[in-house]
Amino acid sequence: MSQEEAGQPTPEDSERPEARLARAVRAAEQALIEFEIAVETFRVEVENFSRLHHQKLGPMYSRLDELDAQIAEATAARTGDPEDLRRARDLRALVMPMPGVEELFHDWLGPDGLSDAAGAMLTEQPVRPPERVRPTEEVRKLYRELVRQAHPDLAQDEPERQRRDAFIARVNAAYGRGDADELRTLSSEWAAGPAPAEPVLSESEELYARLEWLAQRKELLTAVAGELEESAIGAMLRMAPDDPDALLNEIAEQLLAQVAAREAELAALVG
Repeated sequence: MSQEEAGQPTPEDSERPEARLARAVRAAEQALIEFEIAVETFRVEVENFSRLHHQKLGPMYSRLDELDAQIAEATAARTGDPEDLRRARDLRALVMPMPGVEELFHDWLGPDGLSDAAGAMLTEQPVRPPERVRPTEEVRKLYRELVRQAHPDLAQDEPERQRRDAFIARVNAAYGRGDADELRTLSSEWAAGPAPAEPVLSESEELYARLEWLAQRKELLTAVAGELEESAIGAMLRMAPDDPDALLNEIAEQLLAQVAAREAELAALVG
């Protein structure tokens, strides 16, 4: 017959409330850290994808804006309608003069659509393609290990929290650059650093304060994650999380088709 069936207290029943609370706090801390790692990883991916999107597709969007302005101006010149004239002025105010489509998209197209050099626009001199900054698996692993070890949530007092905040800021910057060497250096630095300070509050006070802070931090991270997911770039990235470069190429194909259609419309108006 078990202790529970015999009506005797089990080890869990006799465990101090503080011990159970401490175990719950540790579990909540680890869950929050994993959540923060996921949010930061997604933030870096959104930032990098946004940079690539702007560098690779920005000229195409600019070309479309220029063509829209030219079409509106040609239409206004034909009709003389005040509304057409107003629309032409508004569209022209939004754009700056752009080079021709041949200059913009030279070397972008191959016999089967976008060429392998689609990331590089050529004018008089080759333009360096946007740098690919997507953390490798090694970088991701180093980052996760450092955050789990040095996360400010694990601090027991304010000076230690500040030390960890400053250190994690460096870790986040290295992760954003995909810099494995810097992350390895930071890992060695942390391993050689001072141990966390001992708690200054009573055990119960520290545990309850920690739970309250963890709950507030989770709410903040949830809001940040929601903003990232609802952003235009975040939504695009979620469409192709495993191959965002392919998504960029697909969008570029669509934009090239729109450029061709606008060019034909403009030619018909001015021809």
